[in-house]
Amino acid sequence: MQAAKTRVLLVDDSPIAIRILIKILAQAADIEVIGSASDGKQALKMIASLNPAVVCTDFHMPGMDGLELIQNIMTHHPRPILVISVSAQPGSANVFKLLEAGALDIVTKPKLEQEGIYGEIARELISKIRILAGVHVFRRKAPGQLLPTASISAQNDNRLLIIGSSTGGPQALLTILSQLPADFPLPIVCIQHISDGFLHNLISWLGEKCALNCQIAQAGTAPVAGNVYFPQERMQLEFDAYGHFLIRNNTPNKGHCPSVSTTMQSAAEQFGDKQIAVLLTGMGDDGADGMLAISKAGGTTIAQSESSCVVFGMPKQAIALGAAKRILALDDIAPHLTGLCCREARSTAK
Repeated sequence: MQAAKTRVLLVDDSPIAIRILIKILAQAADIEVIGSASDGKQALKMIASLNPAVVCTDFHMPGMDGLELIQNIMTHHPRPILVISVSAQPGSANVFKLLEAGALDIVTKPKLEQEGIYGEIARELISKIRILAGVHVFRRKAPGQLLPTASISAQNDNRLLIIGSSTGGPQALLTILSQLPADFPLPIVCIQHISDGFLHNLISWLGEKCALNCQIAQAGTAPVAGNVYFPQERMQLEFDAYGHFLIRNNTPNKGHCPSVSTTMQSAAEQFGDKQIAVLLTGMGDDGADGMLAISKAGGTTIAQSESSCVVFGMPKQAIALGAAKRILALDDIAPHLTGLCCREARSTAK
């Protein structure tokens, strides 16, 4: 029996852009363009009647633009959304507004003059649609408000919280980090797979939404509580014998640079059982080996639950290895982390 094709709705006010996208997607035998809309209002009517598996939309459109369309879709017709826009450029603040609204991924719109040479763009677009066709989606809800100082005890024994994520990760990181108070007692290291050029905007976006200070890790400095650190683009982030950041060359680990496993394995060697590791939504198996190393060293390990993941790849592999000591829904992770840091203080008070 032939597998069902992935039904895609295209939304763009440019007939030329629609024509190019249709031509690109025609290369994939498992993808079917079931219709096109020229604005958000028309798209919403077509979604209700055609029930596409994936919606591909532009950002800038007359009337209802892409941002408002995404918000409406995620409120009334939740499904995977891919933004295809000229605004999907490194340095654009629009990217993370769209992700926050509910889009799962963003690619740069092919230009008319690229029509004869858009092989790489075609491969990326088709690949992303195939990925999104099988993911979970959730109705959007506002992230938590910035939390004030919460008087968390400094007696916590852990020295580091490390988080790994990929597809769906920016939204998941926002959910967790926005719930942590300004005096959260552990430095946090986040390894997020992200396209080149978008790291600074990710850090800026998260920094605006969270009470913690988000920044790029600098070689030779020690991670300090109250800060969220990200590796430099195309570099591996590790730790030296003193627990300071060590920036390694750009050699990929199983295709990833930075790699969640590389950072976690180094953390396991330097911090042992004095750390907490969290593995969030993402494709593939990056982080599974690293979390196993931390688990074997005695650290606390948490994997995001399947039902709350956009893509249950990385957490699934960690769970299969026996690396995750606890499996939690996304909304439960931040409260659990805060509880872990307060536990000793409560025990002492009794």
